[in-house]
Amino acid sequence: MIKRRTLPVNAPLVDSLPPEARTQRRRLRACHECDWVSALPPLNSGEKASCPRCSHVLVKRHRYPAQRSMALAIASLVALMLAVSFPFISFTVSGVSNRIELTQTATTLIGFHQPVVAIAVIMTILVLPAVYLLGVLWLQFGLLRDRPLPFSRDIARSLAHLTPWMMADVFIIGALVSLIKIAGLADVEIGISFWAFCAFALLLLMTSQSLDADWMWFSLEGEPLAPEGTRTGLPAGEQGLTGCPTCGLINRLSPRGRGHCIRCHEKLHQRLPNSLQRTWALLGASAIMYIPANVYPIMTTTSLGNSSPSTIIGGVVQLIQMGSWPIAAVIFIASVIVPVGKLVALTWLCLVVKRSSALNAQSRTRLYRLTEFIGRWSMVDVFVVAILVALIRAGSLMSITPGPASLAFGAVVVLTMLAAMTFDPRLIWDTPLPHRHPLLRRKAATKEPVDG
Repeated sequence: MIKRRTLPVNAPLVDSLPPEARTQRRRLRACHECDWVSALPPLNSGEKASCPRCSHVLVKRHRYPAQRSMALAIASLVALMLAVSFPFISFTVSGVSNRIELTQTATTLIGFHQPVVAIAVIMTILVLPAVYLLGVLWLQFGLLRDRPLPFSRDIARSLAHLTPWMMADVFIIGALVSLIKIAGLADVEIGISFWAFCAFALLLLMTSQSLDADWMWFSLEGEPLAPEGTRTGLPAGEQGLTGCPTCGLINRLSPRGRGHCIRCHEKLHQRLPNSLQRTWALLGASAIMYIPANVYPIMTTTSLGNSSPSTIIGGVVQLIQMGSWPIAAVIFIASVIVPVGKLVALTWLCLVVKRSSALNAQSRTRLYRLTEFIGRWSMVDVFVVAILVALIRAGSLMSITPGPASLAFGAVVVLTMLAAMTFDPRLIWDTPLPHRHPLLRRKAATKEPVDG
């Protein structure tokens, strides 16, 4: 193994000493995806620890974790302030021009009786990212002073729940698609806000990736002893235990399979309650909403007094006719392949989850990770509609109005994301011990109980 540089001794405590250096006890974790209990090894900066059973990443280490996250969060907020302070995009056609700011991509939709879509747009690209960044600053500032600020535990618990709903990077793709769609119809000028928002999206992604939750929770609340008798090399559920999905700490559950994390106070269950039933219900609702999302127009274009409604598939065909094959492919994949693929994949997982074995559980877990990752990218079409509706407003000469499919398609995206969140991947691995892979049986048999 390559020896990495250690942090200087004069760095703040939160940066100079990783959790492994501040405790002599073995630190145990139960994988959130397969429930396997394992001990965390000592980690240097740039290293990560993965579950030996399903390869899920348990912990990532970063150099200067608190300072790094705080610096990136400050830079992100500066970029966001620039993005909302200057013009975003402007266009000119036949002497008629219009210029919009970033916030108008949401507020304009309210005038077209689409308040739900407007709220979804403003929350995912501005409000939730700003709240997330302020939360990171609050936490890291307290940790760098070695005195956590009030409400730090509640804020830290909220950060993990906010991450999936921040879609600034998806909005950038939507903006690029919008520019290509109107480039041949009008003169388009990109404002300072556009470039600032691109920087913001990149910095926001780097901030979320730089957050070392394991280090942060250890610095905030320490790490209580693992329940007595906890065994590594066995599923936590078989021992009446579970790993906290927020802070990672292993907790003992009540006989009813419930409890609260003693470190972050998150609600705990041996398995998510009614996981399959809730997933089936959300999948059914999203499948129903997918019909009007494709049957009704997602937007209507008016040019020289003539109105032309366009469905999702119609927009793809129009892009192909314009010669924009790459953009047509992006829209087709994001708006057709991804939602349908996610519905099919989650439906298949729900059907076969009770017939899993250790030999196929690995591939099914990878499929689940893929469906969870790609779901948010379907919002591209909704963002395209929001940008074009705000920008193209030249009366009967040229204008674009949102169609009823925009709300239906946004509902499909949200429902499929919720379906992936309510599906408990640990159910894939819940098989009787005799059916597990021989290597895992051998590992489980040789492990001794630890006292934490």
